[in-house]
Amino acid sequence: MRKLVYYVGVSLDGYIAGPAGEYDFYPTDADMMAWINQRYPEFVPTHFRPSIEIAPGEPGKRFDAVLMGRGSYEPGLSEGVTSPFAHMKQYVVSSTLGRIDDPKVELIESDPLGLVRRLKKEEGGDIWLCGGGKLATQLLDELDELIVKSYPVVAGGGVSMFSGGFRPTLFAPTRRKEFGNGAQVTWLTKV
Repeated sequence: MRKLVYYVGVSLDGYIAGPAGEYDFYPTDADMMAWINQRYPEFVPTHFRPSIEIAPGEPGKRFDAVLMGRGSYEPGLSEGVTSPFAHMKQYVVSSTLGRIDDPKVELIESDPLGLVRRLKKEEGGDIWLCGGGKLATQLLDELDELIVKSYPVVAGGGVSMFSGGFRPTLFAPTRRKEFGNGAQVTWLTKV
């Protein structure tokens, strides 16, 4: 059965982006990015893939669908990118976006939980939950795994990794990789 996996970068204080969606404050380095891109090429937006020698249509190693909220979709849209992950099936969850003028991207205006439950029953690779915090909270019961890139920086405010009601949910770390810039990637599965 397919898994829903939340792959996300986060500050020490639990923010995935700043108050205006900023994410350029994370201290990254070339070794870290090369490792991530090699391991998870499907997470590289289609229009960036040629610059790091990944063919635009090259299939992913593990994931073949991406689910994102409006806040994760709009930065690319503001730059004219209507299909950021054209190498995967794309779903954007938003009750306020109105419409998407790209046939490769499906707008989900309600019931993201029902969508995930349906997708999990279908054949295919795993499903990447790209963000954001509100959508992750709505889908918490269906999350199977977290892949968390934690950066050694305090944001002080912004978009939380999860934002919603108090719902303690236990995940167990299965492995961790550290990088020279102080960042780490931790894999966790739901207990």
